[in-house]
Amino acid sequence: MRAVLKAILALPLLIVVADAALAETASVYTPLDLNKCRHTAGKEVEDEGSWSCAGHAGLSVYVAGGDQRSYVSYGPRANTQPAATQTLASFNGQGKTVEWRGERGADGVVKPYATIMRWSTAVLGDAYEQVKGQVLVVTRLGPGGVCHVGYVDARANTDANALAQKIADENARTFKCGKYKPLILGNKGPGFSGPYGD
Repeated sequence: MRAVLKAILALPLLIVVADAALAETASVYTPLDLNKCRHTAGKEVEDEGSWSCAGHAGLSVYVAGGDQRSYVSYGPRANTQPAATQTLASFNGQGKTVEWRGERGADGVVKPYATIMRWSTAVLGDAYEQVKGQVLVVTRLGPGGVCHVGYVDARANTDANALAQKIADENARTFKCGKYKPLILGNKGPGFSGPYGD
């Protein structure tokens, strides 16, 4: 009788372990076209205003621009999240595609915990010439805050997207906005631009 009872008590644990093993990490891609988003005009000369765009799984995309820099945040109250004030050094611009990284549920829907976006950058070289680059920006999603988790130079690394996914999969869910410093993974080329203010 005791053996049977032990076997029954062990069943829920086995089911949980099996479910965790079956969880599939996956990506969903959505376009980002500011011409199709709701725009709010800026109030200053260098303020381009902000855009509210449709995203994935009911999460919106917030984009703001000013002083030739972009700011991108996600989800409810996106404009109040840390990501809404985070950008890259020098001049930059947001990408045209959002990769939503998460786990595929039993219903087939990917529930994202992070996003990956390819930003364009322009930095000054040693001879004060403009050097263009591309940086993959990994951003964690809420609850718990929306903020930059890490950066990958998209031109200096042949496996740049895999590196960005690694940052998202291994760090986004446990990353604490305002306490942890974003990671920089892989090689850095002359067009690489890190976080603004560092």
